[in-house]
Amino acid sequence: MNIRNIAIIAHVDHGKTTLVDQLLKLSGTLEAHEEIAERAMDSNDLERERGITILSKTTAIQYKDTRINILDTPGHADFGGEVERIMNMVDGVLLVVDAYEGTMPQTRFVLKKALEAHVKPIVVINKVDRPVVRIEEVMDEVLELFMELGADDDQLDFPTCFVSALNGTSSLDMDLSTQVPNMDCLFEMIINEIPEPDVNLEGGLQFQPALLDYNDYVGRIGIGRVQRGTVHVNENVTCIRADGSHTNFRIQKLYGFLGLHRIEIEEAHAGDIIAIAGLADIGVGETVCTPSELDPLPLLHVDEPTIQMVFGTNTSPFAGQEGKFVTASKLEDRLFKETNKDVSLKVERIPNSEEWKVSGRGELHLSILIETLRREGFELQVSRPHVIIKEIDGVKCEPYEDVMKISVQLSNH
Repeated sequence: MNIRNIAIIAHVDHGKTTLVDQLLKLSGTLEAHEEIAERAMDSNDLERERGITILSKTTAIQYKDTRINILDTPGHADFGGEVERIMNMVDGVLLVVDAYEGTMPQTRFVLKKALEAHVKPIVVINKVDRPVVRIEEVMDEVLELFMELGADDDQLDFPTCFVSALNGTSSLDMDLSTQVPNMDCLFEMIINEIPEPDVNLEGGLQFQPALLDYNDYVGRIGIGRVQRGTVHVNENVTCIRADGSHTNFRIQKLYGFLGLHRIEIEEAHAGDIIAIAGLADIGVGETVCTPSELDPLPLLHVDEPTIQMVFGTNTSPFAGQEGKFVTASKLEDRLFKETNKDVSLKVERIPNSEEWKVSGRGELHLSILIETLRREGFELQVSRPHVIIKEIDGVKCEPYEDVMKISVQLSNH
């Protein structure tokens, strides 16, 4: 089967998830009885309410005789570490840029990661249906950003598609009168421009999780691309840990992706993006191999936390009036359970207390965790956030972000 593995990257709210919705609808992947909800890839309530993608999602589209595996990535800086790791799973990216806003701070970050990974970029100018657009200026901004980030000649020769993800229209021309009610030109561009996975079908298994999920029945699930060989359910394999140690285990479940579903499969081959269950503490960047052919892949970088808060049990006079779970043991179990799928989150018990140091990538990261716990019925109290200071070569350093001021002038017509 022909395979293309791509990630969709963009600044927050430039339409990545809506674009995935349309690709699912218009590819013919869904069954006749299946209806797709708006922002179908944003599967939890907080994602839908805030209109953001919090965790990366994997889906697959069948277009003609090609399987297109798609990773919908977060657009907010607090979750940018997932974008970096995903680049090891794909061979190309769709860089989605708003036809009015143009390049924004997170556009720079995600594109930088894609160029560093040497994956093939396709630029998708989205929201061309807006009442006011500035497509030519945005195209110039995108080209300038590629040049500024040191793109090579091949990367600078990027193909471009102009779409309205909301309306499901597309064209290869910035003239909006050429828009047609399908995404065929984008599908064809993906097939023609994005290379097939550069993997080895022969030899022993080599698989590296870049993302984690968690299931109460099977425990941690590692999501990644099979880099070499073939893997089967019930196969005995070896996990090469980050510290170089080895753990043998049996693969209990294999999952593939198609449309809106994660489906159980019996085997997978090099180039497939799959999920593996069977090792309770499998970690990002570790390598699953055939026991007779131990060959670890380079470790993946996981962004360190930048913000820390203290979580504790509710000790106020109103304790127990709103939540179902109020004890330290329940809160601790839930916090450590969250670390099973969120590798950017660190939790540490403060000795001789009912408090925990919880470290994350930013205030949004931790605020979403707090709101999730509250909705699940946990009562807790939290401290003010403070920045994590790190000592580098004897100098105390703190995290910082670049701020970009956007100024757009509109003329009256």
